[in-house]
Amino acid sequence: MKNKLTRNWGLKIASFLSAAVLWLVVTNINDPIMTYRVTDVPVTIKNANLITDRGQVYEVLDGTDMIDVVTVSAPRSIIDSLDRSNIVAVADINDLTSVDTVAIKLSTNKYNDKLDSIRGNIDSVRLSIEEKLSKSLPVKSATTGEVREGFIVGSVSTDQNLIRISGPKSIVSRVSKAQAEVDISGFSNNISTDCEVRLYDEEGNEITAENLEKSISKVRVNAEILERKTLPLTCEVTGTPEDGCQFTGEVTFSKAAVTVAGRSKLLENIEAIAIPAGVVDVTGATEDVTVLVDITKYLPDGVTLAENNFVGRVDVTAKIEAERDRAVRIPVGRIRFDGLPEGYRAVITEPVNECSITFSGLLAVLNEVTAEEVTAVVDLEAWMADEDMEELTEGSYWMPVNATVEGRNLRQNGVSEVRVHIIENEN
Repeated sequence: MKNKLTRNWGLKIASFLSAAVLWLVVTNINDPIMTYRVTDVPVTIKNANLITDRGQVYEVLDGTDMIDVVTVSAPRSIIDSLDRSNIVAVADINDLTSVDTVAIKLSTNKYNDKLDSIRGNIDSVRLSIEEKLSKSLPVKSATTGEVREGFIVGSVSTDQNLIRISGPKSIVSRVSKAQAEVDISGFSNNISTDCEVRLYDEEGNEITAENLEKSISKVRVNAEILERKTLPLTCEVTGTPEDGCQFTGEVTFSKAAVTVAGRSKLLENIEAIAIPAGVVDVTGATEDVTVLVDITKYLPDGVTLAENNFVGRVDVTAKIEAERDRAVRIPVGRIRFDGLPEGYRAVITEPVNECSITFSGLLAVLNEVTAEEVTAVVDLEAWMADEDMEELTEGSYWMPVNATVEGRNLRQNGVSEVRVHIIENEN
């Protein structure tokens, strides 16, 4: 029996090798090794807290947390049971090197021990690690675009006015402004909408780093849209100039009209910006009076100025002129007698035809006066009182003529007299 087992060793070994080869051949024919490629495989970074717990932040450089191509080699039976969801890529911060790289470990979440090989086109994640910095900024509001013609932007505000940002010191230190912008193009009514908070450096360049954390990402921006209207200025001048001078009634403004803005219903009832009495006072003036007036004090509530570089200060000038004299000749037949006692007649004997009366006033007014506008009166009662005459007697007397011009700011200058013959009527 023993001899039978130990005989023909060479033949037995050859038979075993032949069987093994035959098995490999059959296996490779029925379940050959195949290659499977998966693109854009994300890398999971584990234990990132080992960085953040030290008060640092990291940034993945050059997109190395995404493997462009992963190649898996395995028997066809294994390959057929795999898809991209089975590919696992991990970079563990515990494996961080001195040059801030982390090796990528590739595997599958099933049949991993049956893989022939698995590899990616990159083998490590590159990081930039630096100190973490936080700071708070006011949130400013701004507008873009242009409102509808005839309208203007009023106040613009946000419902939150502070944002806190955190991230790499090199980036956070560059941020100088946080701003929420609302597009007002073509609007004629108030706007209230949520807008993204954007970050800018000192030169106005937007900073959009992905590893910046914001306490808020959006705020509600409220933009007031107001109608514009151009209004003239008016002024009520008070006071009386020095004797011999008059206010001409003319008021000039360094800016005769001002553009304002407000709600449409409010503006439709406003026709002018009125500077009230007492602001421009010409008392005792002998020349033009100019006053610098802040017209914003006289704008109705809800109305604001709507002109760039104009703060509301206007020079208001009240024109003052020296009075002039002019003699107006009045037919004596137009002179009226007041206070003539009953039973008497009065006849002007001198001058024979016309009486010259001098008026003082503004030249433009004097030049327009005609004799027909003058009211000339001889007041006998006043004359008798001045003469201490208790009873009028017949005779010839020089009497003053008092003259006025209704509706014109003129005064009689000097005394004009006529000779009056008093005649007592016969019974």
